[in-house]
Amino acid sequence: QVQLVESGGGLVQAGGSLRLSCAASGRTFSSDAMGWFRQAPGKEREFVAAIRWSGGRTYYADSVKGRFTISSDNAKNTMYLQMNSLKPEDTALYYCAAGGVGNVYTSRRYDYWGQGTQVTVSS
Repeated sequence: QVQLVESGGGLVQAGGSLRLSCAASGRTFSSDAMGWFRQAPGKEREFVAAIRWSGGRTYYADSVKGRFTISSDNAKNTMYLQMNSLKPEDTALYYCAAGGVGNVYTSRRYDYWGQGTQVTVSS
């Protein structure tokens, strides 16, 4: 079993920054990609960003391009999401995901999910 633990969420004013982390542990961890998703109250879970472990190719939702940066430390099995210029509409519970195969943009691709970390952006 693989465990994913997110951290780094919090309350920040609009225009501020936060850095989320997702640490993977458990049995031998093998995943070609990891991703971040978010879910706001009353809305569906949506894709935010993803990264390939090998080669480091990155993918972003249009709503966060130019503001968010995804990265990884393969030696630590940890993924990060640097979020700058935060907006109130970025307020959501942020989840990291790993495992599976297929389209990195879709939640059903991923086998493992963290519990989520809350990000709240005040106006």
